[in-house]
Amino acid sequence: MNSFEGLGINAEIVKALTELGFVEPTPIQKQAIPVLISKDTDLVALAQTGTGKTAAFGIPLIQGINTGSRNAQALILCPTRELCLQITKDLQAFSKFTKGLRVVAIYGGASIINQIREVKEGAQIIVGTPGRMVDMIDRKAISLKGVSKVVLDEADEMLSMGFQDDLKTILSDTPEEKSTWLFSATMSKEVASIAKKYMESPLEVTVGNKNQGAENIEHIYYMVHERDKYPALKRIADFYPDIFAIVFCRTKIETQKVADLLIKDGYNADALHGDLSQAQRDFVMKRYRSRSLQMLVATDVAARGIDVNDITHVINYNIPDELESYTHRSGRTARAGKSGFSIILTNYREIGKIKALERIVGRRFLKEKIPGGVEICGKQLISLIKKVHDVEVREEGILPYMQDILKLLNDLSKEELIKRFVSVEFNRFLEYYKSAPDLNSAESGSGTRGASSSSGKRLFINLGQLDGLNLSTLESYFSDIIQGGVKFQRADIKNAYSFVEVSETDADNLMAISGLHQYNGRPVKIERSEGRGGEGGGGGRKYGQSSGGGSGRSYGGGAGSRGGSGGGGYRREGGFKRSSGGERDRGGDRGGRGGDKGGDRGGDRGGRRSKY
Repeated sequence: MNSFEGLGINAEIVKALTELGFVEPTPIQKQAIPVLISKDTDLVALAQTGTGKTAAFGIPLIQGINTGSRNAQALILCPTRELCLQITKDLQAFSKFTKGLRVVAIYGGASIINQIREVKEGAQIIVGTPGRMVDMIDRKAISLKGVSKVVLDEADEMLSMGFQDDLKTILSDTPEEKSTWLFSATMSKEVASIAKKYMESPLEVTVGNKNQGAENIEHIYYMVHERDKYPALKRIADFYPDIFAIVFCRTKIETQKVADLLIKDGYNADALHGDLSQAQRDFVMKRYRSRSLQMLVATDVAARGIDVNDITHVINYNIPDELESYTHRSGRTARAGKSGFSIILTNYREIGKIKALERIVGRRFLKEKIPGGVEICGKQLISLIKKVHDVEVREEGILPYMQDILKLLNDLSKEELIKRFVSVEFNRFLEYYKSAPDLNSAESGSGTRGASSSSGKRLFINLGQLDGLNLSTLESYFSDIIQGGVKFQRADIKNAYSFVEVSETDADNLMAISGLHQYNGRPVKIERSEGRGGEGGGGGRKYGQSSGGGSGRSYGGGAGSRGGSGGGGYRREGGFKRSSGGERDRGGDRGGRGGDKGGDRGGDRGGRRSKY
């Protein structure tokens, strides 16, 4: 069955597929379409993103519709509005020559009144997000009593986003006698539970191994300090001159921050997250699909439904909170049999997560070094020469100027001409990277950065790990206070205190604010520290003092205690500016319901908004 005709698809749909450029069905389509066309059955289909799942369920749905009736006969549920719109667009394309068939999208962030009107005008196939579908049911604006087929697309993602109750509400409003088709990239316990509860002896179709990533994706991780993540991201972008990437961040705030920094530094980048309006999201995606953007910085939820070909790299600025989401992220690249890279920026504290991801994906991840200046300049130079070699020469346009150009360049040899031409574009890379530091973190993972600098000024700060601070967040804290920020040349973060080395200017700035600010209600003290100090050895010395076997520095008590033995300070999980157990970004579809359930009710069903 190497043709769509061989799968039992009717002529109208085959004609539409041919017009779209579909030549040969994918493995998931070969397995699912004949079964779903020929029999009424429940189905569980496991396949990675980008394997053609929409056509696998969309074609049988279209072929089974009674176009003589305008009532809803099929329902497709998916996690986000982007995916909802993409599925609707695909189904409309597949049914181009199927007369009388109508597909309507129901999603948050758009007028529910207009969507109610579209449904009343007649639609045999409804594609919806869970939150908005529940709103439609509550308003009695839609009837699902005639639905004979329900598709749960990206079921694992819907459950991870907290839509389990909404799915129960929606499915209970459909007839008991129906076929349910569940499509998912992973078979989690929650997905298996849904299959067991709402499906009867489902057939199972699997492409590849369960929960496993695509074979043609190369998984790479870089060990880098938290504060060096953004410089490392720029190095990666420069090392791959033709990069066309999605950069995944954990929160909406971080997504916007990284995108803003990339734009400021001259990269073609933009952000996609749940705080954007639908019009803004559409504009960003239009630019990305047209390749006007080099890098799209997105949250997990906002990126669901992105169906863009030829993405070369997926960059995980953070490892996702739920490790199974990594499969969805990496599935954005290496589509349609092409190859791609999935890159992780991490540190040694997260090495266990890397090992867990290797088990989930079923692949060995490669540890590589952040590229240095020489490597990047070499890559950029070769890319530039290749572009020159392959550029289209428009003879008619430049002909009027050729005589003057040749006259100006007449005294240069071929070799000199090439050197000067290359230097025009290349000098800025040479200048930028000529003194580029090594961004690869030390394997100790102890929270120490860099080697000691003889020119650095060493300071003692009475803040440390017990305050929930690490190297990055401590520096960020002072950068927020001091105009122009500060930069640690070296930092050693202990439980109750820290030692940092900074420039003379930064040292003066830090000393000037000592005692003027409070952290968690305690005055922040900063003192110059001439001795080296360290842990262990002698105990209980005041700052700057040492004896014999080491300084064993403490703050107001022996062995680094605070408020009594064992350190009574409290710990804020996740560090400064990040609360414990923060919500995930749900892309406006559920978290703030400013998108899905609250689109026209002002978020009256759970209208809180998360910073994530």
